Amino acid sequence: MSVRLTFMCATAGDTSRSAVFGDGLLSEHGLHEARLVGAALPPYSLAIRAPSTRCGQIADALGLNATLEPALRDFDYGTWRGRTVGEVTAHDPYGYGAWLTDPDAVPHGGESVRQLCRRTAGWLSRVPPGTGDALAITEPAIIRAALVHALSAPPTAFWHFDVPPLSAVSLTLRGDHWDVRPGPVIPRGVGTTSRTVPMPCVAARNQTTLLWDETANDERYDLVAWV
Repeated sequence: MSVRLTFMCATAGDTSRSAVFGDGLLSEHGLHEARLVGAALPPYSLAIRAPSTRCGQIADALGLNATLEPALRDFDYGTWRGRTVGEVTAHDPYGYGAWLTDPDAVPHGGESVRQLCRRTAGWLSRVPPGTGDALAITEPAIIRAALVHALSAPPTAFWHFDVPPLSAVSLTLRGDHWDVRPGPVIPRGVGTTSRTVPMPCVAARNQTTLLWDETANDERYDLVAWV
């Protein structure tokens, strides 16, 4: 039996300066959208979820009895947990900037991007070959880390993957590698939030700057982001 692992993003889509690092409850609007998705969700042989409260809320709204998987937990945000993006950028703008550009930076004393990518890659390497079609409800950071691993991308690519609320991406195991297939799971008519900068970055209009200036595959490229 093959393995087709579909990740679903369990976030409320809050990109404002009041967005909080760490776990939190979904709004009624977010739960309503999840219920609409659940009504059109295809069958899966297995459903798993990250241990956060909102992932549990999404699983319930989808009508799934999802198994809790601790290895799919969100970032360890260290001293930033429970604080808003606005508070962090006001008190430690350089640390916040380093966290977005340096995969080894841990200004909050928690987990770096590289460490999260390694943790997620280790979990993917342990997925049983007979899993079949499985759904994993996780935070966007885990989905980004899974894409870094599946695409053999450098950790510096982590923040370049935009993961909208309730969006999905499927990884299919073929031999010793994963094929990536993005695909919407949201029925027509259900609104999504598009963002120029991924969570938990803050989007503000009429000002541009270079957030990333990276090297990948021996070719230099720049990404202009709204901040």
